[in-house]
Amino acid sequence: MKIIGKTLYGLEKVLAEELASLGASNVKALNRAVAFTGDMRTLYRVNYCCRTALSFLAEISDFRIKTARDLYSEASKIRWDDFLSEKKTFSVVPVVNSPLFDHTHYPALVLKDAVADYFRKKNGIRPSVNTGDPDLVINLHISHDQVTVSLDSSGLPLFRRGYRAEQIAAPINEVLAAGILKIAGWNAASPLADLMCGSGTIPIEAAMIAAGIPAGRTRSSYGFQRWRDYDENLFSDIKLTEEKAATEPGISIYAGDISAEALRIARANASRAGVESYIRFEEADFAKSSTPEPGLTLVLNPPYGERLRDENSSAVYSMIGTTLKHRYPGCSAWIIAADRAAVNSLGLRPSSKHVLFNGSIECRLLNYKMFEGPARQRSG
Repeated sequence: MKIIGKTLYGLEKVLAEELASLGASNVKALNRAVAFTGDMRTLYRVNYCCRTALSFLAEISDFRIKTARDLYSEASKIRWDDFLSEKKTFSVVPVVNSPLFDHTHYPALVLKDAVADYFRKKNGIRPSVNTGDPDLVINLHISHDQVTVSLDSSGLPLFRRGYRAEQIAAPINEVLAAGILKIAGWNAASPLADLMCGSGTIPIEAAMIAAGIPAGRTRSSYGFQRWRDYDENLFSDIKLTEEKAATEPGISIYAGDISAEALRIARANASRAGVESYIRFEEADFAKSSTPEPGLTLVLNPPYGERLRDENSSAVYSMIGTTLKHRYPGCSAWIIAADRAAVNSLGLRPSSKHVLFNGSIECRLLNYKMFEGPARQRSG
């Protein structure tokens, strides 16, 4: 089975590595996606375990077309009753980049007609389209004359883990949080802290990684559970196997924030994720903090937009830079920065830079090595 794992820009490499570790074959990184092959066990497992994917599309047909009319005739050849019944509902999500079509929505209508007419001709009854909560989501991808038809096996995007019932303004995406930890090379072998934790997403994802808890453990459902060939016993076996592999972390994970309300929300989310006991929460002002342990990995998502309130971003970044230089010797600090202009106020030279997106917001993930002694204040 050919499968596409969709992800955020900048996370293609880490997703490819994660998929390979989960048993995927023929893994190839693309733009905002990773292609691979696997069987139904692989498809179920990556949905349940993968931390850096947004969704997984299982290919059911691919073909070339010369005219717009060819789309209907070729799509009508697909054995739709293998995936859907006339009593179920479906929707089509189009991604179209082709001179054969004037706009994206027309090919989606053509595919909808092909599916509906397939059942009407065979059984006299056509399934209904439901864009709100369909039983089957069909992905239509057209690039020039190449058409790929896939089924969305995930349903709701996989960043919807299920543990974040509450959040502060401008929260970080769960997939992005996990991706940052992987880019940072953090593998639960050293202590980790997020002392501007907001809703707690970064420390929660870290605790889940450290404990070997699957990303989907608190999620209620997946798209593949509505498929005609859904194997409940297979999925139960996968979940049981992963649950047996979970263990208590052997390192410290710290979560702090100056806002008592943010910390309350972070605790509640951690509780829903089943990792509250693995995280040390503390209401604290980062400017007055210091490294709690040697060899610390520090990950910060400084506030911006609504979260800045009356402060300005340059002042916040200046404070962060000063605190890192004087209070965090020997620390590896990773900062996800949405305000590129304010980064200069850190007064530090990054050892690496990565371009990422938090939703539609372009960010920079910057790494700063805080050395012991005079070198720790090295600046740019």
